[in-house]
Amino acid sequence: MQSDRRYGVTLPWMKKAKDAWETQFDWRKHESYINGFPQYITRVVDEDGHEYDIHFAALFSGQKKAVPILLLHGWPGSFLEFLPMLDMINQRHPQSESPYHLIVPSLVGYAFSSKPPLDKNFRIEDGARILDRFMDNLGFGSGYVVHGGDLGSDTARVMGAKHAGCKGEFRTIPPESFELSLTDISLAVHINFCYMPEPSVQTPLEVDDIDRLGIERGREFERVGNAYAKEHATRPSTIGIAISSNPLSLLAWVGEKYLEWSEEDPDLHTILETVTLYWVTQTLPSSLYHYRQLFEPSSLGSHANPEWYIDKPLGFSSFLHEIAPTPASWVRTTGNLIFYRRHEKGGHFAALEQPEVLWDDITAFVQELVQRAIF
Repeated sequence: MQSDRRYGVTLPWMKKAKDAWETQFDWRKHESYINGFPQYITRVVDEDGHEYDIHFAALFSGQKKAVPILLLHGWPGSFLEFLPMLDMINQRHPQSESPYHLIVPSLVGYAFSSKPPLDKNFRIEDGARILDRFMDNLGFGSGYVVHGGDLGSDTARVMGAKHAGCKGEFRTIPPESFELSLTDISLAVHINFCYMPEPSVQTPLEVDDIDRLGIERGREFERVGNAYAKEHATRPSTIGIAISSNPLSLLAWVGEKYLEWSEEDPDLHTILETVTLYWVTQTLPSSLYHYRQLFEPSSLGSHANPEWYIDKPLGFSSFLHEIAPTPASWVRTTGNLIFYRRHEKGGHFAALEQPEVLWDDITAFVQELVQRAIF
């Protein structure tokens, strides 16, 4: 983050962004790009009978043994952040020959998916349950891999802890004799965000110098960086109305996060694309409601909650410029960590900043599942 932004976005940046939005940004061009990816809406009926329309982009493979991979965004992101990755993958593998089904939903409250109900707190558990039912609707209820960042990581964790059949156990077999099938995996979780306090354990956990830098970044975020989340959590209606009442308010609120949480400033038109999607769908207010859960007095946060320990295979990719990088030893206390990689480049929006690196990690995690074979 540049020092002149220590108090947030600057007036010169806002003037530049406003001018670009008015005179250079071509939404129709972005629409054409977005519409180049197959997109669908499917209805999910929840356990209480409430119906949710879930929007998603997808690249479905023609291969019988293709592995379903669910890719989950967070706030202030959207399904858009995975489109460059899908584009890259599509160039590597013609869709009919791809070894993966790639599914990128808009979370409840975002973009073209249904908004959360107002007569109840819509919790991470609700989103996880609905997405597990969503995958079952698509025919992948017997097994899939889920990846998430930000809110997507919280949702993926609960899906791994609470859903998708049996927990499964490892057994080692020769890789050359193995064919991965949908019935072999109940569910596996890969995340690139694991925001949590230092675990309370009797034996000190191993950390190195890079870990210590990450821990300090997390402490700084706690000190001066998370006031927005407390506002979302305690007064979502007020801040939602205020931000969504004016496009420049929305640009300032969302744009600040892309500038502050990325290693390098994203392309301005990438920020404007995301902000425009929030504006035309009027979903900024409904995207905030999940924050209420995170600041309940009894909340441990999703990743530190022992109820959401992941017995299933867990993979973690750490990016040095994340808002709160987490040591592998800490993550290991939250689940069955079988895959870990740390990267010097990249920040909070890993799918946008380092799509090739993140995708290579996800596929390497899947290959680790192949090596260990879950039945």
